[in-house]
Amino acid sequence: MIRILTSLVAVFTIGSVQAQQTARETPKLVVGITIDQLRGDYLELFQQTFTERGFKRLLSEGLVYQNIRYDFPNIDDASAIATIYTGTVPFYHGITGNKKYLAIKQKEVPTFDDPSFLGNYTQDNVSPLAIKTSTITDELKVASRGSSDVYSFAPNLGQALITAGVYGNTAYWVDDYTGKWASSTFYKNFYWAVDQENRSGTDFSANARGMRWSPLLDIKAYKAFPFLQGVAPFAHYIGVDKDAYIQAKQTPSVNENVRNTALKLLTKAELGKRISPDFLSVTFYAGNFNNTADYSIEIQDAYARLDREIEKLLDEIEKTVGLKNTLIFLASTGYYNSNEAEYKPEQTIPEKKFYINRCEALLNMYLMAIYGKDGKWVDKFHNGQIYLNRELIKQKEISLQEIQSKAAEFVFEFTGVQEVYTSFQLQHGQWNPVMEYYRNAYTRETSGDLFVELQPGFKMVNDQDTSFKEKQVRNNAVVCPVIFFGNGIKPQKVKRTIKATEIAPTVSYIMRIRSPNAAKEEALSELL
Repeated sequence: MIRILTSLVAVFTIGSVQAQQTARETPKLVVGITIDQLRGDYLELFQQTFTERGFKRLLSEGLVYQNIRYDFPNIDDASAIATIYTGTVPFYHGITGNKKYLAIKQKEVPTFDDPSFLGNYTQDNVSPLAIKTSTITDELKVASRGSSDVYSFAPNLGQALITAGVYGNTAYWVDDYTGKWASSTFYKNFYWAVDQENRSGTDFSANARGMRWSPLLDIKAYKAFPFLQGVAPFAHYIGVDKDAYIQAKQTPSVNENVRNTALKLLTKAELGKRISPDFLSVTFYAGNFNNTADYSIEIQDAYARLDREIEKLLDEIEKTVGLKNTLIFLASTGYYNSNEAEYKPEQTIPEKKFYINRCEALLNMYLMAIYGKDGKWVDKFHNGQIYLNRELIKQKEISLQEIQSKAAEFVFEFTGVQEVYTSFQLQHGQWNPVMEYYRNAYTRETSGDLFVELQPGFKMVNDQDTSFKEKQVRNNAVVCPVIFFGNGIKPQKVKRTIKATEIAPTVSYIMRIRSPNAAKEEALSELL
């Protein structure tokens, strides 16, 4: 009798598990939301300014992972989003940032530049071909034999190109100088509804110039930072000069533009209404405006307004496709560009500055003393990396490993330098976690000879280049949640940090397609 009961319990248990595993249908629509510089602590601090159907809804009804980790240095929106959508690191997908230094031409160029293709509503000649591996959206197109529709909308071109992928229908971004929805002739079809929006005369390009940004709520509602009480309401005016749209893309109005146009296409193109899943990618901005301080009324207002855009996005998806038919995932780019204000106490404290132009000059003089004065040995200090003159090194038949090692030893002695890694070490050195971290950001085509790690608190400065944006080194953690929502997903809060490379395999698993071709991680266990 006991054996019979045990067998029955086992049968019912297995049946229950199988029912749970098959309960979630393949989504008819996947919506990927990436939010540039979204901070988890701000989501918590600013909750009093949120509605019940925006961020709060995602956090209470979704599967929420506490934090996301990117296992490589010098993160920006391009390298982060490429990692999310490919499921791998820059060492494989090739996107180390929005710009890259071409040593052979001795100049910095946009990563996605491609003269083979013209721009639609833009002067930029670009394509997504810089991505060296497949993306989630590419794999969906292959699996559906092109029957799935894939569209992306973003403030900036790199964000849009990455999320649309190589096989996407079209990638759209807001052009820096026209304010229109732009794309590349790499994509064959410019959807008529987006073209109609560009020609409407009431679009972002018409409204952003001369725009005024002031608080959405009463100033008393913005009380997350107690030391800001009594601060007057802000009012920012966007000018009408050539940089107007670049400034406007740092305000909440760009998020409204992304959400509004993406939902128009969602409806007009009837996404989520076919057998094969469709994919809609949207990228929002949650960083600072211009030169405002980190602790400001502006950042609280930006989050309050972004919350309303999330609410409208969710409500429209629920009405048109149904949340049970839609998988929504939301992820942050995992970094934060600080606009740290200058603070000068009465006592004299020496400034912590690392001058990259002086480092270049002194290193060049040092190498001249060793190897000769008949050429410039240092090409460029770019994005935390030093590029040596490979052509001259080859002509002089000098060991690359040797000159890199001597250069690293010299730069290591500079005040503010924590460590220096050579590209030879990254490729051939003994393994350790720190070395792997830097190797993940290395690419043979575009990386330098030395990776320079500065001590926290030091500011990178170039006093010979007025266009150089000073940046202070901060290694403190920026907690950034990852949320999966809709498609029968049960609410759950998971207090652990996941890798950015785990998102693509998870989304692929839910869509029942292959993971991108360089994604080595397995799907997150909570969603299996």
